[in-house]
Amino acid sequence: MTVQTPSAPVQIELADTLVRLTWDQDTVGDFPFIWLRENDPAGFHPQTQERLTDLTAIALDIKAESAEQIESHLKVSWADEQGDSLYDLAWLRAHRPGQRAADAADTGFISWRSNLSAAGIPRALAGPVMQEDAALQDWLVATRQYGLSIIEGLADSTEAGMDVAKRIGFLRETNFGVTFEVKSKPNPNNLAYTPVALPLHTDLTNQELPPGFQFLHCLANEAEGGESLFCDGYAVAEDLKTMDPDAFAALCDISIPFRFHDETTDIRARKRVITCDDNGDVIEICFNAHLADFLDIAPEQMARYYRAYQMFMAMTRDPKYVLDLKLKAGEMVVFDNRRVLHGRSAFDPNTGRRHLHGCYVDRGEFESRLRILAR
Repeated sequence: MTVQTPSAPVQIELADTLVRLTWDQDTVGDFPFIWLRENDPAGFHPQTQERLTDLTAIALDIKAESAEQIESHLKVSWADEQGDSLYDLAWLRAHRPGQRAADAADTGFISWRSNLSAAGIPRALAGPVMQEDAALQDWLVATRQYGLSIIEGLADSTEAGMDVAKRIGFLRETNFGVTFEVKSKPNPNNLAYTPVALPLHTDLTNQELPPGFQFLHCLANEAEGGESLFCDGYAVAEDLKTMDPDAFAALCDISIPFRFHDETTDIRARKRVITCDDNGDVIEICFNAHLADFLDIAPEQMARYYRAYQMFMAMTRDPKYVLDLKLKAGEMVVFDNRRVLHGRSAFDPNTGRRHLHGCYVDRGEFESRLRILAR
């Protein structure tokens, strides 16, 4: 991390349990002694930057004898002959306890409804994304903000879409493999492999950790029907919270079972349809009616839960929230599988070929690439 030398002296106040630093009227930081001692720069490996300090070796009531500014650093002298620690003041300013550290992957989210329209979906050309870091970064930022984007100009090969995904990070392997083919085929073990309509859903809610971003590269879409459907689950959850707070709370509080099973696999997990962060903001949607297992919650909870679940389901089918478009060969839709619900209309395989090639990249890989590009 690049740090800047403070241009003026920092005001230092030594209290009973912490050091207070004042850079200016708007920038004050309280640094508890235990926090400072645990984060002594000398307690990190010089190459890996991993923490070496053993917290159990530090007294929780550790005291500092003095604290002073030495050029661009803060020197803290510890009581009981525990030595000194030296901290970069710019680093301390950037890591003040009580505030979240800046994160280049935190792009913010832009909720959308059907009025975004297919024309409003962020788009990028495959060539620049593959060759230019600036184009890759712009596309990743837009994709994370909207949870949905389209890559255009892909070659007619299954590798082309995978190469874009690998430009971000490792592909996520599931019980369907590292990649999967979305087309009608004999003896299907998933509704995606049939020509029937596929209701809006998020993928693999039965997994302990459902995949993050999904990539669906259209190789052919000549059949009648087969339009792709998308819905911003964050927008639905936000509106549900406003319209019916109790329904929203039920979907946040009560976990339900999901299951996928075939001849060789039986994967189950419990999930809440809506997950929020510590600030109450929605950060994840897990919704898949065709993978929902038998509801096993207490009977006295069922009336409340079914009402909320049905309301959410109905909202995902309301034209107010649903975008539809017919992907063309050479296009690849990319979306956050733990935010954006996707589905498709039925299609007639006798009228033409419909073939999509898919893979996943987890959110962690996606956000890591954003941080590296921002350096």
